[in-house]
Amino acid sequence: MTWFLNNLPVIGSYLIAHLMQAVPAIGATLVLAIPIARLTRRLGPLRGILVSGASLLYAIPSLALFVILPVVLGTGIRDTLNVVVALTLYGLALLVPTAVDALDAVDQRVLDAATAMGMAPLRRFATVELPLAGPAILAGLRVVTVSTVSLTTVGAVLGVRSLGWLFTDGYQRGITAEILTGIVTTALLAVVLDALVVLGGRALLPWTRRARVREEATA
Repeated sequence: MTWFLNNLPVIGSYLIAHLMQAVPAIGATLVLAIPIARLTRRLGPLRGILVSGASLLYAIPSLALFVILPVVLGTGIRDTLNVVVALTLYGLALLVPTAVDALDAVDQRVLDAATAMGMAPLRRFATVELPLAGPAILAGLRVVTVSTVSLTTVGAVLGVRSLGWLFTDGYQRGITAEILTGIVTTALLAVVLDALVVLGGRALLPWTRRARVREEATA
């Protein structure tokens, strides 16, 4: 506890750096995954290849990807952009297959009814398909959020500031309190961001909460 209290400014700076990498990656994942999922569903025979390819991205070792990206992007090895791009790719590997399955689960009869009402494809997607698939996509986004917060720490091995510095520095200097602080702070950050995602989902998808209340009332 003494080490924690004596180093609050340092921990705070690492926390902010961690957020500056994780939050943009989570947002980019959500923004990119939905159109990619929609496009994937329209590609017919190539769909299976794209979904499998997206899933296989997660099999790439994170440290290796952090090393390769500077060569591809033309950035420095310690540039935070490398971490954000890598985290976004890992997030897409998780969320794209989930989004495809969520869109597939929308009742075709509902879509046919929307088409019969004269809705254009894009409007039907935005006002019918996406809201109905929203709860499943939200569940996938929660997994992405927790995973991203965890993976962000890997960048510290290459010298990118984040809560992962507390792991590497604590290990090198033999300070157990510093390592434990890094672990606990990272876990708490994941819990807080997950809670914010849930709250955001309830605000954007209020009908899911009402449906859950009705189910509990009739149980």
